[in-house]
Amino acid sequence: MHVVVVVVVVIVCLLLSAAGCERLSAEQKEVLLWLFRPPLQAEPPSDEPHLTEGGGGTLVEIGPRLNFSTAWSTNTVSICQSAGLTNVTRVELSRRRSVALFRPQGGAGVTEPDGDLSRLIDSLYDGMTECIYRRPVTSFAVATEPQPVFEVDVLGEGRAALQVANDDLGLAFDSWDLDFYTSMFQRIKRNPTSVECFDLAQSNSEHSRHWFFRGRMEIDGQQQKETLFSLIMDTQRNSNHNNVIQFCDNSSGIRGMQLECIYPEDPSTASPYETRRSLRHVIFTAETHNFPTGVAPFSGATTGAGGRIRDVQSAGRGGHVIAGTAGYCFGNLHVPGYDLPWESEGEGWEYPSSFASPLQVAVEASDGASDYGNKFGEPVLAGFARSFGMRLAGGERREWIKPIMFSGGLGAIEDAHVKKEAAETGMEVVKIGGPVYRIGVGGGAASSVQVQGDNASARDLGAVQRGDAEMEQKMNRALRACLERSDGNPICSIHDQGAGGNGNVLKELSEPAGAVIYCSRFKKGDPTLSVLELWGAEYQESNALLLRPADRDFLERVCRREKCPVDFVGNITGDGKIVLVDDEGAAGGRRPVDLQLEWVLGKMPQKEFKMERLAQTLQPLALPAGLKVKDALERVLRLPAVASKRYLTNKVDRSVTGLVAQQQCVGPLHTPLADAAVVALSPFGLEGAATAIGEQPIKGLVCPAAGARMAVGEALTNLAFARVTALKDVKCSGNWMWAAKLPGEGARLWDACQAMCEVMGQLGVAVDGGKDSLSMAARVGKETVKAPGALVISAYAVCPDITATVTPDLEDPDGKGVLLWVPLSPGRHRLGGSALAQCYSQLGDCSPDLEQPQLFAACFNATQGLLRDRLLTAGHDVSDGGLISCLLEMAFAGNRGIDVELPSQGAGVLELLFSEELGLVLEASQLDADAVCQRYGDAGVRCHRVGRTRGFGPEAEVRLGVCVDGQEVLREPLPRLRALWEDTSFQLERLQANEICVKQEEEGLAERTQPYFKLTFDPSDASGTYLQPSRPRVAVVREEGSNGDREMSVSLHMAGFQVWDVNMQDLCSGSVTLESFKAVVFVGGFSYADVLGSAKGWAATVAYNPKAKAEFDRFRRRADTLSLGVCNGCQLMALLGWVGADEGAAETEVVLTHNKSGRFESRFVSVGIQESPSVWLRGMQGSALGVWVAHGEGLMQFRSSLAEDRIISGGLAPLRYLDDQGRPTEEYPLNPNGSPRGVAGLCSGDGRHLAMMPHPERCTLGWQWPWAPRDFRQSLTPSPWLRMFENAAAWCISAEG
Repeated sequence: MHVVVVVVVVIVCLLLSAAGCERLSAEQKEVLLWLFRPPLQAEPPSDEPHLTEGGGGTLVEIGPRLNFSTAWSTNTVSICQSAGLTNVTRVELSRRRSVALFRPQGGAGVTEPDGDLSRLIDSLYDGMTECIYRRPVTSFAVATEPQPVFEVDVLGEGRAALQVANDDLGLAFDSWDLDFYTSMFQRIKRNPTSVECFDLAQSNSEHSRHWFFRGRMEIDGQQQKETLFSLIMDTQRNSNHNNVIQFCDNSSGIRGMQLECIYPEDPSTASPYETRRSLRHVIFTAETHNFPTGVAPFSGATTGAGGRIRDVQSAGRGGHVIAGTAGYCFGNLHVPGYDLPWESEGEGWEYPSSFASPLQVAVEASDGASDYGNKFGEPVLAGFARSFGMRLAGGERREWIKPIMFSGGLGAIEDAHVKKEAAETGMEVVKIGGPVYRIGVGGGAASSVQVQGDNASARDLGAVQRGDAEMEQKMNRALRACLERSDGNPICSIHDQGAGGNGNVLKELSEPAGAVIYCSRFKKGDPTLSVLELWGAEYQESNALLLRPADRDFLERVCRREKCPVDFVGNITGDGKIVLVDDEGAAGGRRPVDLQLEWVLGKMPQKEFKMERLAQTLQPLALPAGLKVKDALERVLRLPAVASKRYLTNKVDRSVTGLVAQQQCVGPLHTPLADAAVVALSPFGLEGAATAIGEQPIKGLVCPAAGARMAVGEALTNLAFARVTALKDVKCSGNWMWAAKLPGEGARLWDACQAMCEVMGQLGVAVDGGKDSLSMAARVGKETVKAPGALVISAYAVCPDITATVTPDLEDPDGKGVLLWVPLSPGRHRLGGSALAQCYSQLGDCSPDLEQPQLFAACFNATQGLLRDRLLTAGHDVSDGGLISCLLEMAFAGNRGIDVELPSQGAGVLELLFSEELGLVLEASQLDADAVCQRYGDAGVRCHRVGRTRGFGPEAEVRLGVCVDGQEVLREPLPRLRALWEDTSFQLERLQANEICVKQEEEGLAERTQPYFKLTFDPSDASGTYLQPSRPRVAVVREEGSNGDREMSVSLHMAGFQVWDVNMQDLCSGSVTLESFKAVVFVGGFSYADVLGSAKGWAATVAYNPKAKAEFDRFRRRADTLSLGVCNGCQLMALLGWVGADEGAAETEVVLTHNKSGRFESRFVSVGIQESPSVWLRGMQGSALGVWVAHGEGLMQFRSSLAEDRIISGGLAPLRYLDDQGRPTEEYPLNPNGSPRGVAGLCSGDGRHLAMMPHPERCTLGWQWPWAPRDFRQSLTPSPWLRMFENAAAWCISAEG
């Protein structure tokens, strides 16, 4: 047996560069040591590394590549400069490791050969962003010379010269492209530069131009009259004409309504908020980031989310970001030690080294998208996850080797901002956001390669972007300031930077007028950039906009306030050309880019695609003889498409913005099963928007047309449970992920598109946007493995009432809940493409379909009427896993048992239960059940009574019978079935969170009933502060990276405060003081991305910036002031000693560190309000209220047990996490961070200062609560949490007297 012992010793080294000084002063060093010393650690960091050569192992130092700053450095430098260390220009972390390998032999260690050691060292770092330092780093300077611009000699060598450039630069030109551009440059009689060739490749790649969807199609020798794009456009004919944006711009949009919203009076400086009415529309966008996610899952997914956010920002003259959706398709997981019988392995099931494994994608891609949204401050509210890998009947392997990472987003746009203004001569061309880096170079072309794996792997890595959510958030604040300026939005036009980088976005922005752009005016994060890289890199967090010169000062002031980089890189010329001037290079050289825009972006000849349909081998489904329902469920409930998605929802913020009316999790146990996502467009009304997703790619393998229709059907049966204005008002984004240019696949995509368009026309819904990714195949050895062709439908619509939403959790109203089944393909029970078939490694030969669109529309409309009249208590659509999974999921969500008796309709038991034919299952009270059935009957839709809800909690049971001789096919305890359904999710949880915590949650679910809620006061008995003639002033203080300020401001406004938007830059610059304020509130978020620990950077600014320190010291000393810190603000107040410090103590007794689970936690928990001196919580003691938590570092650590006892016994821990019996708890996830004795908040001895990790500002409106018991809901108007803000306002008014 070959046993190798690996010994790795690790220390972390700090690398710092400071301009203009040889060494740091004592004062500067003191600040640095405070910044980098971990909380509660007595000894400061050492000046010298502990690990040096000669310690017995091989010394390896690994750190970031020296040629560009990391996002960590960007944030750390920003902290240093805010704290007065203005000379610091770059800070990086490296890891110094001493590595040794030993093979024990008779007690003596023998070092392994160098090859093994090299392989081990290679596994210790990410080659994309890191490198090995061969000697200690003394400078960040690198000697690399930028690649010069060169000419491609098309005039002398013709097509061959372009072919060489194509190979050398990785342009992905096909034969048509090579002919076209050779001819073009010969016609204009000049050679292109290398930069122009690269520009054309990105701007006119399949990724950017969508040649396939716009091309002429010939199928089986027959020319098609339509293009795919024209088919899709034609869906608009049968739908209501409510689009304000369609098939253009960065997002689509539908007509909204007049709303009252909150705006700062002057967003360029500290100012009070005011409310204004405006007409706001709903916008939606969706895209995929499949290729980058396949190569580097975390980075690819972060930038997928970031790119889609920028699409929302760049709609019209600027849009408001509200919420996101996310979806993932990956291959067979092969979780170590977890057997899923349908996952094949061994010969013929290899995975290429150039792609991340499906398991990596499932965990790391969802980590990346979640992390980006959490830091930016965008909630993710809906999604999907699907796993598939199978050899089909004909022997072909189908699997998502190249995965799908899908990102969608809802936003809003002011009516006045819908239309972009045309480029006019003299306008400023502006880049806003992060500096230029050599990342994402050639991404547009790389993701257009027909089969991934055919490109050089180094080039694949070079085309992957890396995200910086903090930078995107700063940019978002600067853009939002423009949109909210009271005397008009200065942005004339805006585009997001994506595929093709500056070259693409600046051409789109200046078309058709033309522009001149100067290399020297770009802020560069990498001094070694070539001109080609500056022009083509797809670095993230960057948008381009047009501005009139008169508005330049406003934008500069805003960007200075928000610390957002902005570059004025050129001007509109009016000559129709795009010109790039290398004013940093050698004088007299030719311009790297000098192209007529018409040559690049003008109408180009259509490409022609010739396709053939290939005969498909399908075999009837052959299930094991005598297969029992329970045995089938053992597999189906563990299939990722059916199983719990808790591993996705626990780690992503689902409450930030305070506009979330419906997210994924429902019922007393916060179970991820909601069908639709719903948001408010304003906190001051009930109008909003809903979105829902449909995708059925496995059924598409059986029949592409049926798969497309079923995707439409699934999206709409999901959306049906949110009240919308009308079915014909529903619009859809259609996203296509297909290996369309491989044999047989283009024709299948055509059939799917035709079917989708036809059924949409019959239903009256329409597509108004979408994207395509047509290289969904990967090379595995000699085999080309195609992904299943996928169509993702994102339906969205305006909601007249966001509270008229029904979720799957059974409620058993009055103990008499009735279960109803509405089949939409009555009498049909097809199993092709079903979860059951996949779990037995088959596909089947006959798929469910949507064949009765009129019946479907009638059902949708009848359901909408029932929502309006509040006649349904629960509802869910039949989808993956079939009718039985739908029923079980409703039971799991409600934590209730069911007793079901189904009519067989002449079908076999397995067909009846596991067929995925479209349909709905509903719960209604016994009093309303007949009326519900009558409504459907009047619409011509069958509605069957199939059972009742019965039992609650751990003792509940599921009984399922089928009316064939009264056969009982299932009788099982509810917790046992739910454990099966949760099993795969918890296996994935173990790979991303502390195993002890995961085990606690898994075991706890079996015993849980519902959260403990109790109310000891009347929330409707308001103090009346909002009626006072003068409102006390409160400063809502935010720092770079804060993201909870708007919902906090709304809560304070509703409670009677005059609320001011104040950021730390205002205080540091002295442009505002705290003298006139009675209260300050420090909000949640990720200040400086928490790079040095939670709120450490923010605390450094308060402690070491002289002006800020003086303001806060004076404010705290006043006896007539209050403060509140929530989440990141709580972490700040603990670090500053405003709470948790003994009187006169030099240092705080409490710090907040990483949650015990080891990751960000998004939960809705119960907190108990204890007796305390807190002004904010007066009269609320004894209550137990539900509240959102969303944090990664909420574990309260006390300096000593004495400090802990003093704080708790002294009534200075007024908020405690509670278990289901109302007792303070440390049990996860009821206590989401593991804080001792359930401590969730701290207050000062005089009661004026309160710090808490939960988010009361996201629960001040009843509809913001994701769940409450039926008898508690009447207490949520207004929400009990509003009382704490009213208490504060009342105290401030009395303190004035």
